[in-house]
Amino acid sequence: MRKPVRPAPAVERNEPAPPPWTRPPGVPALALPGLVTRAHGKFFDVSLRDEERVLLATVRGSLRRERQRTDLVAVGDRVWVVDVGEGEGQIEGVEPRQRVLARLARHTRDTEQVLLANPDQALFLMAVRNPEPHPRALDRWLVLAESRGLPAIIGINKIDLDDAELSRAKSLFGPYESIYPVIYLSVREGTGLDRLRELLDHRISVVAGPSGAGKSSLLNALDRSEQRDVGSISEATGKGRHVTTGTRLSIVAPGTYVADTAGVRSILFQGVEPEALPGYFPEFRPFLGACLFADCTHVNEAGCAVLAAVETGAIGRERHESYSRLRRGDAGEREE
Repeated sequence: MRKPVRPAPAVERNEPAPPPWTRPPGVPALALPGLVTRAHGKFFDVSLRDEERVLLATVRGSLRRERQRTDLVAVGDRVWVVDVGEGEGQIEGVEPRQRVLARLARHTRDTEQVLLANPDQALFLMAVRNPEPHPRALDRWLVLAESRGLPAIIGINKIDLDDAELSRAKSLFGPYESIYPVIYLSVREGTGLDRLRELLDHRISVVAGPSGAGKSSLLNALDRSEQRDVGSISEATGKGRHVTTGTRLSIVAPGTYVADTAGVRSILFQGVEPEALPGYFPEFRPFLGACLFADCTHVNEAGCAVLAAVETGAIGRERHESYSRLRRGDAGEREE
């Protein structure tokens, strides 16, 4: 007998808890803890944890021989660095990574290129218009976050374009509010920024989303110490033009970092197996294991608890359609 279908509860936000700093063996006592905020070839900007200083650091020679098949040091790494004077430093140790956003390095099959180390959460920024939002593209980003164990926040920008835009945004993205934190933003007018700052506080957050949604404008609003180039919208295609060329961490408040990296696009479904997809849709989880057949794909089978939940409204029909397309290998509407 099938288990009864029950409504999916609102998903609680998982608060990331970074581990305490631990000085690795062999690291000298005078080494200072810091976070890598930018890479310049063999040089790294290291923001000191306990001081408002940034050192331009290289990696100690013997350390360079230790780590294989991944980047020795990457943006987001927690490191121990010795101040050698004149604003320079030497990295003496690297803390173990808690998670990474990485892709295979070019011309390799087993070596990863780390785009960002130790992200605490992801902020997916969409625009209510210009470019036109595609919730199915957002679903693909959310699957990426779930597969990497990243708590996700959804930001909907440009609600200032017209009085009706907030209503339109809520009609498109309101169904996500029981699954993820959703913030309606007007970066231009400052709407929603205080709430967003609360969610970003003392975390490393990676920002991703379609070009033209306002990522650079958002970073400019959060961090006024440096203004970034803002892309325009192509009148011919209605799509944004890319302005981000590499990963860097912006310090938007003490202990609070935001990363904008165009490279996240290249790892959307690396390592995501179709069989794992149901677990990456949080609202599916209460119903998994309750289907008539153990090998249910939750697409069109009889006795499927997930499909029954769709019929009762416990799972949104559009979200299930996104899942079905991904399960079939159809990427659907792309965000580029």
